[in-house]
Amino acid sequence: MLRRRFIISALASVAAVPAAAQIQSASLRGSLDATSFGVVPGNGDDQSAALKRALEKASAEDKAVFLPPGVYGVSNLELPMRTRLIGISGATRLIYSGGGAMLTATGCERVEIADVSFDGANRPLADNLGALLQTRACPRVVLDNCTFAGSAGAGMFLEACGGRIHHCSISGAASVAGIYAVGSTGLSITDNEVRDCADGGILVHRWEIGEDNTIISGNRIERIGARSGGTGQYGNGINIFRAGGVNISNNHLKDCAFSAIRANSGNNVAISGNTCLRSGETAIYSEFAFEGAMVANNIVDGGTTGVSIVNFNEGGRLAVVANNLIRNMSATGPYPADIDEFGTGISVEAETTVTGNVVEGAPNMGIGMGWGPYMRNVVASGNILRNCRTGIVPTVVEGAGSAIITNNVIDRPTRGGIIGQRWREVATGELVGRTSGVPEHLTLANNRVTKA
Repeated sequence: MLRRRFIISALASVAAVPAAAQIQSASLRGSLDATSFGVVPGNGDDQSAALKRALEKASAEDKAVFLPPGVYGVSNLELPMRTRLIGISGATRLIYSGGGAMLTATGCERVEIADVSFDGANRPLADNLGALLQTRACPRVVLDNCTFAGSAGAGMFLEACGGRIHHCSISGAASVAGIYAVGSTGLSITDNEVRDCADGGILVHRWEIGEDNTIISGNRIERIGARSGGTGQYGNGINIFRAGGVNISNNHLKDCAFSAIRANSGNNVAISGNTCLRSGETAIYSEFAFEGAMVANNIVDGGTTGVSIVNFNEGGRLAVVANNLIRNMSATGPYPADIDEFGTGISVEAETTVTGNVVEGAPNMGIGMGWGPYMRNVVASGNILRNCRTGIVPTVVEGAGSAIITNNVIDRPTRGGIIGQRWREVATGELVGRTSGVPEHLTLANNRVTKA
């Protein structure tokens, strides 16, 4: 009886401690308190030297440093070989004091930071250190539940790093991007919030084309601008450049000046299950020198083009566009439409199958197949295209390769169901239902057109 009473009493005393405090106590067990090294919150002085002493001591002993609630000015703080820094969520704040860089790490074995807020105070950063946190050649970078705000450059920059960025909030990056990763070595970017950045949300790049294998999943990205201008170099929620094997899934993106997701010269990029709202240009883009793109099960509402798989002239080929819901395309874009018209649901060019998609409300065309002579081995089958000016437009320019168009439902087109074009000019009449006069490189069967 006494033993039972003792256990019940012990359980009651544990339950009386808030869950957050229990977790905090467990995570801080064995850590070094930064204040014991002379770090003083809120006194207005730069705390970099004292904080560095604490971090170096913890690195030598393979321990973490606990930074209590408060505001700490820091600048040009170089992190030691084994950095583990733990704060209190929403209460531990590092503010950039100015003078070059905020936090940097080069060649560290690990950099692990949790529950710390980084505030750049909009102070200028050195040109070669344009981020609040910059890491190079660090195989394990773990940022968990951290906040990055007020950067005059990027929120964070990681070069040749692995690890994960999880459950962080990045806002107000004045240039480049909220998160900028180059040449990653097994990086996961998951469940973060990136918003109100001037030029980009999440950028995953490589200096040369190669496998990257970064995972970008579950992030919320919104209000991404293109302050530096251009026709798509900036203003993208997620931007992939030269990085192969990247998986982009289940992200929620809205109000990006150009693309929600833009992959340039990235092989074997998978884009699935994303929601893309109110994009200023093409919502989902795979372009230039790529081989292999999977674009499936996405929702696109708003943009000048829903999904674009193009640049066969640059080597862009080999894709699947399947089971996407695309609606409310716009004929007005952020620059003059000097090549093709805006307002297309899906545009593809080479070794691509387009199947099971639903497109509603495309003022130009539901599906565009090829551009000039740049079309080869394209299939459009089993799609529903509703309220589009033209349901499907294949190119009929000399030299274009084969296309198969079968089993599509085209409801209420205002110009026609399937019409061939030479560049931007209409070159055929309605092709649905014809028994003769269909261009030899096209195969059409079992398409149904319903007039308004």
